[in-house]
Amino acid sequence: MASNAFTKRQSWSRPARIGFLGATTPKVWSAFVEAFEDELNSLGWVKGDNLEIDYRWAHGEPGNYRSIARGFVKDGVDIIVTSGTAPVRAAMQATSEIPIVFAAAGAPAKTGLKRKNVTGLSNRQPDLAARRIGLLRRLVPKLKRLAYLGNPRVKNSTLEAKQIGKHFGNSYSSKVIKCNVTSASQITSKINALKGKADALYVCTDPFVTTNAVAINVAAAAAGLPTVHAFRDYVEMGGLASLGPDFRGMFASAAERVHDILRGATPAELSIKDETATELVINRATAKALGVKIPKGLKAKFI
Repeated sequence: MASNAFTKRQSWSRPARIGFLGATTPKVWSAFVEAFEDELNSLGWVKGDNLEIDYRWAHGEPGNYRSIARGFVKDGVDIIVTSGTAPVRAAMQATSEIPIVFAAAGAPAKTGLKRKNVTGLSNRQPDLAARRIGLLRRLVPKLKRLAYLGNPRVKNSTLEAKQIGKHFGNSYSSKVIKCNVTSASQITSKINALKGKADALYVCTDPFVTTNAVAINVAAAAAGLPTVHAFRDYVEMGGLASLGPDFRGMFASAAERVHDILRGATPAELSIKDETATELVINRATAKALGVKIPKGLKAKFI
């Protein structure tokens, strides 16, 4: 077993061991992993020297989170690192002693992620729904019918869906269309069914959805649906626009918390931080293909 997670420890007689629960795939999270490792390196933690990182990937399948987390506990890692509400909850169910650091979670207070061995960063996912809808209204001026795609098994997605209904569904002559997906095989057919019935697609983020982002964007483009997402990687994979925090920066910030814990801090001393900075990113090629005119004066990063 790992050493007592709450013992003040300033030096190591062996390499520190991180169990990294990758909720998606190595390819999808490659930029995040790079940011995480780069920040650790800058803080003096180097793989193969004073640090070992055990990467295990769930490929967007919720059933894998718990088995991976339990494996880390069995193997006695010093810290578990992950991202996403469901993976964090799986890690919490596996251990109340080993420190857990999450790079991003949508609504930690509302989804029960506060505990003495847990710390990390909130991406305020549901809180940004109103701003994303406002962005879609600027990009699609005649927006009356808004579909949202989400995984109903994820509490964070249901919280975001409520915000969509609050900020769009109550508007005069507007309509919200639910598009729930729980498996990759449903994505294409369910988005195809929106063709002619919706004017745009709001994508609620979770690891399963992120893993299948390319398929979602391809299907949305085929159906002629402009999309809005939580972070820029979706846009790099063909989505129209994203509004949210810099997830690469959040993984770097998670590395800082890992550093603090390895130097002796306890998770309880490191309060969960709300990431307030956001970036707006637009894919010019996707906008052109969909016939979306980018409003003058819109302050965005273009790819």
